[in-house]
Amino acid sequence: MAEHQNYVLKVTAGRDYDLKNHQDVHVNTAKPVDISTDDIDASINVRIQDYRGLPKDSPATSPYFSNDGHKYDRYSIAYTFRLKNDVPGDKLVFGNDFDHPIRDRLPPGFNLAFRYLKSWIDPTIEGDINADEPYLYAPVLGSMNRLQVGSKGQSLKETIAGAGEKLGEGDDAITVIEEGAQGDGEDVRKEKSIPDAPNARMKHYAYEQYRKEFTFEKDRPYACDFFNSYLDFNEFAIKLPIITVPIVRYWDGQPLRYVLKNLETNEPLFVIHFTLIPADQLDAEDANDNARKQLADGDKESEHGSGASAPAPNDADID
Repeated sequence: MAEHQNYVLKVTAGRDYDLKNHQDVHVNTAKPVDISTDDIDASINVRIQDYRGLPKDSPATSPYFSNDGHKYDRYSIAYTFRLKNDVPGDKLVFGNDFDHPIRDRLPPGFNLAFRYLKSWIDPTIEGDINADEPYLYAPVLGSMNRLQVGSKGQSLKETIAGAGEKLGEGDDAITVIEEGAQGDGEDVRKEKSIPDAPNARMKHYAYEQYRKEFTFEKDRPYACDFFNSYLDFNEFAIKLPIITVPIVRYWDGQPLRYVLKNLETNEPLFVIHFTLIPADQLDAEDANDNARKQLADGDKESEHGSGASAPAPNDADID
């Protein structure tokens, strides 16, 4: 059995790093995780191609991956948010951080992979992978593959509904976020000279001076989609054209954590946890659950068999 098949994935999301405040993410479904705090209202969807994780009845794929723009992508983190205070464009970041050092667990080829990532995929990534609490953050303006600027006063549901192509029907319908704007959000893009094409916008905001000129406004909704074909959550590997890095072989037990963060306050706005669960642990839990169910069913049958029959109703009791 391949190493990655010894584990299954569990995805949760919440307002901070405390897992007590997290909800299970229903991967590849239309059901979002909704988060509301004093700083943000947010709605999050995660899609993973060839998903084999929790909850156990999760779909293995999503209509998202049938969209022409995403046929080769391996995952997507799509989120809509509205801030409750203005945040400067150079201070709102998205990325990964860890509670403990990982410098002794980095696989061979990681430094090469990171240089490739920074040179060819996202030059705005900054961080310290050798720190005691390592991190890699990139500005939302320059790192999100798709960015939609909503209209002030719009609800998050209205924003996501108008953010792109709709796939599916009814409660199962999803929206594939596209680059653009809605309502007076179009004025924002024009005033800030934001390029229409996503790659051009990302290159534009690779320059710090342009990020500093932008403000994520209080009460204005934004929709983002972060995706790529390089991180394979099915095999727990980074697959770049120049190298494949099998993450699971060097995993130290820490979750992979994605965080939307305000660098002005140094506080997370929301956190998404990708955690590996040993498959044999789940098998043991299933066996225990089945045993408990059988005992409970047996107790019910025993009670039913030994209990006295209920007396027949008296004619006087019947109207």
